[in-house]
Amino acid sequence: MTFPPELFTIPNLLTAFRMLCVPILLLLAWQGYEAVFMGVLAAAFLSDAFDGLAARLTGQVSQFGARLDSWADVSLFVTITISAWWLWPGIFHSEAVYIVVVMASYLLPAIVGYLKFRDFTSYHTWIVKCAVGAIGVSLYVFFLGGPVWPFRWAAALCVLAAIEEIAITAVSKELHSDVRSLWDVLRHLSEKK
Repeated sequence: MTFPPELFTIPNLLTAFRMLCVPILLLLAWQGYEAVFMGVLAAAFLSDAFDGLAARLTGQVSQFGARLDSWADVSLFVTITISAWWLWPGIFHSEAVYIVVVMASYLLPAIVGYLKFRDFTSYHTWIVKCAVGAIGVSLYVFFLGGPVWPFRWAAALCVLAAIEEIAITAVSKELHSDVRSLWDVLRHLSEKK
């Protein structure tokens, strides 16, 4: 098995670490190790926070890295959903609507992008970054017995991020990665005219 050479950069290794956390998190959740699960999840979230920063600081921003990051994000959020169902079934059932909304917010833009471009999008807009951060923080509050409202607000932010990503796909004629916002895309399109 050969790996693409661009995998072996610091930012892409951080992203690959997040993907390696997925089976570990699933195993920990299946075995009921809540505290260890939360620790590994924190490490995965930290790798998500630093991979993009490392890419920009080292000049190693790449299409491959953006796609790898998107795959890691989707994998992690599917894993969190399954794990929450196993570890905290009461919380999962009481907040099922919001959990479904968050999952749909991550999956629908990817599906729409694939249908249009026959490839997965990896926009990483500012709203998406804020939504991921809000979800990460609110999950800890939520899973550790705190109030549920931060998670619900984060779910609403995920919906806004999904709407923006779908709109970017709708107006774009070609696939882009690392797009700041719909506004930037529209401005770029108007400059091309």
